[in-house]
Amino acid sequence: MNSPEAPPGFRRAVAAARRSMGRRFSRRNLKEDASAGAVLGIESVPDGLANAILAGVNPMAGLYAYMLGLTGGALFTGTAMMAVGVTGAMALVVADVNLSSFDDPTAALVTLSLLTGVVMIVAGAARLGKLVRFVPTAVMTGFVAAVGVNIILGQLGNLTGTEPDEGNRILNAIWILTHPFQLNWWSTALGLVSIALIVWLSTTKLGPLGMVLAVVVATLAALGVNAWQSETIAVVGDVADIESGFPPLALPDLSLIPALVVPALSLAFVGLIQGAAVTTSVADPDKGPANNSQDFVAQGAGNIASGIFAGMPVGASMSGSTLVAQAGARSRTALLIASLTLMLIVVLLGDVVSAVAMPALAALLITVGYAAIKPGKVRSVIKTGAFQTSLMAVTFVLTLLIPLHLAVLVGVALGFLLFVSQASNTLVLKGLDVDASGEIRETKPPAHLAGADVQVLQPYGSMFFASAPIFEKQLPTVDAHSAGAIVIFRMRGIDQVGLSHVEVLRRFSSRVIGQGGTVKFIVTSQAVRDQFERERLVSLVGESNVYRGGEWLGRATREAVSDALDEIARSR
Repeated sequence: MNSPEAPPGFRRAVAAARRSMGRRFSRRNLKEDASAGAVLGIESVPDGLANAILAGVNPMAGLYAYMLGLTGGALFTGTAMMAVGVTGAMALVVADVNLSSFDDPTAALVTLSLLTGVVMIVAGAARLGKLVRFVPTAVMTGFVAAVGVNIILGQLGNLTGTEPDEGNRILNAIWILTHPFQLNWWSTALGLVSIALIVWLSTTKLGPLGMVLAVVVATLAALGVNAWQSETIAVVGDVADIESGFPPLALPDLSLIPALVVPALSLAFVGLIQGAAVTTSVADPDKGPANNSQDFVAQGAGNIASGIFAGMPVGASMSGSTLVAQAGARSRTALLIASLTLMLIVVLLGDVVSAVAMPALAALLITVGYAAIKPGKVRSVIKTGAFQTSLMAVTFVLTLLIPLHLAVLVGVALGFLLFVSQASNTLVLKGLDVDASGEIRETKPPAHLAGADVQVLQPYGSMFFASAPIFEKQLPTVDAHSAGAIVIFRMRGIDQVGLSHVEVLRRFSSRVIGQGGTVKFIVTSQAVRDQFERERLVSLVGESNVYRGGEWLGRATREAVSDALDEIARSR
């Protein structure tokens, strides 16, 4: 019996999907992609373990996150080389949430990862990737530098084999520095040597794999010391149970959503910023402008995949993306191979993972934290002036002193405040003189409105609510000597007018009309015209005094000025 034939529309859809997947996951460069993917997969082992320890969760959660985040992200990113995995900034946010304080830390982690994924997907679908442009460079420089310092301070305990509990990272670091005789000097020495090895080997032909080799060498040294001195140096197996095999499915605890929604929003914003940085760094210029919103959706998919299997939140990894690109990857197939490589390590080599030395992972994170502090960018911000420098300093200090998920939101708020402040200061009012031949000249607006005179005023800039006081201060004063004056507001280029500005225009128009004068408006936006109608500004000045500007520059202005001169002539 023959099976029914699929509808033509369905067959076309399947064919289109196959072509799309073929373009995304190419077999043409499988050799290069396999090599680059294997490099990224191997490098992700110490990276995932270190960031999970930084986050205060089971180290396996970092490996699961990288393994599944890479897969979920590769299927949806607009930027082919964007590696979605664990990052230091996101790990710090998770650390400050203190998941161990929940009754079921694993369920809390699953809920946080899934909630972060949902927020990212919704924001990406809503095209909110463009919000990244509202974050000032000063804010991001201060935030990233503080994240680097936080990473370093947070790993001094693992580096020195101590567990101070002084309340926060800064106080813990002070305790370590002031109690040298209570440090584990075997651990400290191994950590310092690991830092030196990572820095040196990363400059050789090994590149990023030098970091992996440094961790392996340090781990072998730790095994030797522990065999001699009886577990003197801590290893991953001492802080968590490491199990080989593919992770089981995990369920979220929906009752924890209210407690985790703010950290999820913070993680989503960190992912947005990191994604924008990665897109700029590794995007293919031949494929047109980057799509931050699409990459945001991909990060969300990576979080969903990670969360389902008890992995920690993930985001766009600058180090992973740069590594796979520099290793010669030609398509996103390399990301899937990296995920497969990591999967084989997790399934087959769990015992090896448990033996990794904690000081070596701490050394790895400290080098990453140091690399995040970019003195060149800090100097660039300082050169821009006191205001930008202060904004950077405030963000830096807050990020050090308050939980990181709150510091992220404070940084966002500072960014919007700066945007509003700059927008309000850019509103400028100009005067326009129209001569007898119809030519228009831009001038400074008068300080006082003279009687029986025609003044054309043109605002330039954003008429956002914060700039209303600036706008009102630039308007000419109106008194008894302004009798019979006519003021024409040319609103060309103004697509939105805040209610505060409407109130300023209403007060000014009332004063002019109160002195026997007239106010006219030239608008090019229908939205502004409708708003003036709703706010009864049109009824105040009169329907005949509202002109509609068009594609011919100056035509409506000359018409309004001609009508105004005729009115003054008739009044005489």
